[in-house]
Parts: sequence; structure tokens; C-alpha cells
Amino acid sequence: MRKLGMILLIMWISAGVYAQKKVSLFNGKNLDGWEVYGTERWYVEDGLLVSESGPDQQYGYLGTTKTYDDFELTLEFKQEANGNSGVFIRSTVDGTKVSGWQVEVAPPGSNTGGIYESYGRGWLIKPEPEKDKALKFGEWNKMKIVVRGDRVTSYLNGKEMVDFEDEKIGQGKGSVLLQIHDGGGIKVYWKNIEIKEL
Repeated sequence: MRKLGMILLIMWISAGVYAQKKVSLFNGKNLDGWEVYGTERWYVEDGLLVSESGPDQQYGYLGTTKTYDDFELTLEFKQEANGNSGVFIRSTVDGTKVSGWQVEVAPPGSNTGGIYESYGRGWLIKPEPEKDKALKFGEWNKMKIVVRGDRVTSYLNGKEMVDFEDEKIGQGKGSVLLQIHDGGGIKVYWKNIEIKEL
């Protein structure tokens, strides 16, 4: 009986460790595991994922081929030019029309870490203005997004930006997407994109 209990305990611990394993979404070599939407540029350079406006200067997206429900996503980004971008959660794309929720990545004073619903309700929550100081424009920034049920919490360089609950988000299904905003002149670098399903 004691031996059976130990076996069950080991199995339980092993299952917990497996469920909490981080997985890299970007291999530093190519776009395997991702799908490009639109005509904007997504490419790999020196082990970094680069998103850059193309000649059409329209919206562009790079989405995971796998869908994710509850998860913790961590990544690093560095902005050049105006750097207007974002990370979408539980989202789908038709052409370049996205349905879902964006955690904003933007220049200073433009609500990085806030949550925006595209083609829907617009801004759902913006960070308090003083939190914008956490953004290091032109340098590497670390973002963490935790999605569990109805709740989304975003962090920038270790600082909590927003903590938001919404029933509609809780019902959402879809992929993780990176965005290039329309208007042209945008260039953002990405690395260390990792996800842990919860």
C-alpha cells in the first residue's frame, strides 16, 4: 500500500511538472509553427524575429498554427521607428481582419500593456499613465501575459500593467498573434517567445 502511494505521488508530481513546462514558440531559425497573414514582412535575422512594414503599409499578423486557451506567455521585444505592434490572444484572422484581443506594444505614451478589442469594443482597459515609465523604447523589453478563464494580466519589465476580467474574453478561442500596425515605418524585433499552458 505504501509503495502504491509513492508511485501515485510520483505520477502526480510528474504530471504537474509536465503540465507547467515552458515551450519555445520561436526557434531562432525560421517561421516554423507560425502563419503569415497579409503582405507585411516577417523574417529571421541573426536569431531574432523581425516584423517590418512592407510596401503596402497595411496591417500584418504572424500567428501560431496552434491555438491556446489558458497560458502564460513571455517574450522580449525591441522597437525601432514608431514600433506600433501588439500581441493578440485567443484570436483568429480572416485575410488581415483579426477577431480577438490585443495586448498593446506601442511607442511611449500609447498604452503598452493595455487591452484592445479589434473590430469590437475598442479599448477595454489602459494602464495608468505613470506605468508607461516601465517601457524602454529602443531597448529590449520583457512582456508577460497571463490568460486564465475570464482574466488577463499583463506585465512589462516586471511591472503589472493591467489586470482585467471579461466574460467575452473568457469565451474566446484562437491563436497567439503578433501584429504590425498599418501606416508604414514600423520595425519591431522579437526573441525568447515562450508559452506555458495552464
